Amino acid sequence: MLLYAASGRPAGILKTDCARRLIKAVSVCVSFQVLQEFYANAVNPKKLNLTPSEAAERLATWIQFPVATLGADTFVTTLELAHKFRISRWDAAILAAAAQMGCHTVYSEDLSHGQDYDGVTVESPFRDIPQVC
Repeated sequence: MLLYAASGRPAGILKTDCARRLIKAVSVCVSFQVLQEFYANAVNPKKLNLTPSEAAERLATWIQFPVATLGADTFVTTLELAHKFRISRWDAAILAAAAQMGCHTVYSEDLSHGQDYDGVTVESPFRDIPQVC
């Protein structure tokens, strides 16, 4: 979601607009995992292709939102969710952080839309946007 909000690429303009509208419309919390993924993709030449300094500037915006802390409880929950739902530890870390912060919804196109992960439901914000091949 954050990557699309930061993008200005014409090919993804519908997702960019959707992400920006959603961020303005809901209470946003982020996890350390989401911040790491944003940075890795922001500096990737095949994604946003930002310099490390430019990516860090963008991150300065995202860390103004509440950020879930890392801790033993979140780690244990991450492992439990990954095992129970057979998802990656990276996705489970995002869900665990959301639960830790009291969030009931995670916006992601990477997990199953409508799936409830022990009290945190995933919504794909782009499900109504036509996919371009």
